[in-house]
This record gives sequence, C-alpha cells and structure tokens, in this order.
Amino acid sequence: SYLLGVSLYIFSSALAFAPRNSVIIGRSTSQLYADATDVTIDPKEAVKVFGRLAEKYIMLDASGGMCCYSACSDCEYRLPGGGYRMADQSSARPKWIPSYDERAFESSGKEHTSKWSTEIFTTGPAVTKEEFVSRLLDMEFAPPLGGPYMSKSSAGIDDVVVIERLFDILCDGKEKLTKHRMGTKIKELAGGDEGLVW
Repeated sequence: SYLLGVSLYIFSSALAFAPRNSVIIGRSTSQLYADATDVTIDPKEAVKVFGRLAEKYIMLDASGGMCCYSACSDCEYRLPGGGYRMADQSSARPKWIPSYDERAFESSGKEHTSKWSTEIFTTGPAVTKEEFVSRLLDMEFAPPLGGPYMSKSSAGIDDVVVIERLFDILCDGKEKLTKHRMGTKIKELAGGDEGLVW
C-alpha cells in the first residue's frame, strides 16, 4: 500500500498525502509536473480532500473470492508472503480511493460504485476544473484512516488549491477530466493497486 499523505507528488506521482508538516510540490518532487510552480500543501488541507474521496469499502480481485482460506500450501490465491488475494476489503473509517468507477463480481453477487464516480460525474462522463472543484467541495467529509486526524466539523475547505492541483494531476494537461481518465490515473498513482490509501 502507498502512503497518501500530503505530498501531491505521490498522489501525483496525486494527492500523495505523506505524513509531514508540509510538502513542496514542483520541480524537485514531481516527475509528472517537472515544470510546475512549487506549491506548499499542509497535510491537514490534503486530508480534507482525501476524507471526501475515500471509502470504507473496496473491491479488489474477483478471483480472490474463489479461495476457501484454509491455508492450503499450493493455493493459487495465496501471496508469496503467505497472505491471500482478497476479493474485497472494508474498514471502520474511509481508507481507499478506488481506481474504478464501478465494479461487479458476478460469482459472489457483489457490486460497488465508487463515491467519486457518482458525486463528481453527476451530469455526464466528463467535468471541467470548476465542476470538479464545486462537486468535491459538496462531497461529505468523513475522518479517514491515516493522515492527521480531522473532525468533520473542522473539515471545511476555504482554499481550493489542493482540489485544483488534484484536478491538474488527474487530467494530465487536458481541459476536462473523464471518469475513465480519473480511474486510470488513480490506478497508475497507486502503483497498479485497486485504490489509493493514505
């Protein structure tokens, strides 16, 4: 799993919220935005965004649900370190920003639609920066696992610089951000994992 604290260079490298007091994003820290102007992001500001996008549930590997979890030594669903490929996971507090907009596992009858896909892309498959900022501001905040603790009552966003920077990272120079691009970029930023974690 990847630390998503405020270092927009991993959650870019997009909201990579690494647990630090502040992070400078720009020439020295971002491979994707080598010519970007340096931006300092307070981790508490980043957690306000992460807590709006993160979820308590994520669907991972459809084949993982085929395992009986009996610790068979030759099980094809076991990981090299002895763990299991899980079909899905859940947590007590929001932990993941899924890389998919929706996913269904027919074999287990499970399906999930990501919060970002239904709350940001409300009128179609693409949004402008202004729409992205407005809709993310309207999303409900819940204190996530990881990062500096932020109560719901203190999670108001006064300055939209973190949201705007996230849009720039996700849309990769395009004028509009599509659902597909957002999912693809999140997966890329998560190093191929199914979701970003703090």
